[in-house]
Amino acid sequence: MDQNERLDFLVDRFKEDSERYRDLSVGDTSEEKRAALRSLMNIRMPRPMDEITLRVQDEYLRERVEQVGIVTLADIPTLREAFGVDAPFADTLCLWQGDITQLSADAIVNAANSGMLGCFVPMHTCIDNCIHTYAGIQLRAECERQMAQLRRRYGADYQQPTAAPMLTDGYNLPAKHVIHIVGPIVEGSLTRRHETALADCYRNTLEMCAENGLSSVAFCGISTGVFRFPADRAAEIAVETVTRWLAAHDGVMDRVIFNVFSDKSRLIYERIFINQSRR
Repeated sequence: MDQNERLDFLVDRFKEDSERYRDLSVGDTSEEKRAALRSLMNIRMPRPMDEITLRVQDEYLRERVEQVGIVTLADIPTLREAFGVDAPFADTLCLWQGDITQLSADAIVNAANSGMLGCFVPMHTCIDNCIHTYAGIQLRAECERQMAQLRRRYGADYQQPTAAPMLTDGYNLPAKHVIHIVGPIVEGSLTRRHETALADCYRNTLEMCAENGLSSVAFCGISTGVFRFPADRAAEIAVETVTRWLAAHDGVMDRVIFNVFSDKSRLIYERIFINQSRR
């Protein structure tokens, strides 16, 4: 099959798999078919899928990332290389603006919700939705298996606590693993409790990397989306926490990447690093 044939096959199979949307009308363009497939994947609850469909899905997603481009660590300059700064750990820390689902690293960080099964809103632009979409439906299935084990231990109403990381395979992503973590939700004014919880997210993620022999990780802007943590303060906490952890664990991490998507977020981090180098 070529990529167009895989897309047609997958749209048909995921429609058949969905009782509610079995008769969904899909347009004729590739863009409409891709949107339909992503939406059907987004709303699908974790359950078995036949091996042929999984194989075609994997082929489709891996070809997709080859087409958009895989970004390796060698493609991302360190702070020293990018800005000529002499900030702490300038040869370990990186700032990279782009799509985290293209990034080849030992782990990428997903800003998850407490249910840990991904975003079920069709075509939502959050990082949780994007990561689950391009990893494939196996990712949601693994998250469900881990949550089922935790519910057996802690009760049927268990939800993942803030700052408790969960490690999964990366499946069809270039990254080997995904670390899912629930950030603090800011309702009203920002408090010290919010700030401490966010710092714990970064610290606990790095601890998980160290425990599992992962030497490169890319952080998204945890809690700065729908969880409403102010982006400026979140970046300050992220850089401060990561830098302190690296100082206490010298040589454990080869690369720690701060991944941003917007120009505004990139400028926030750039100001922090440049100001550090002037101290």
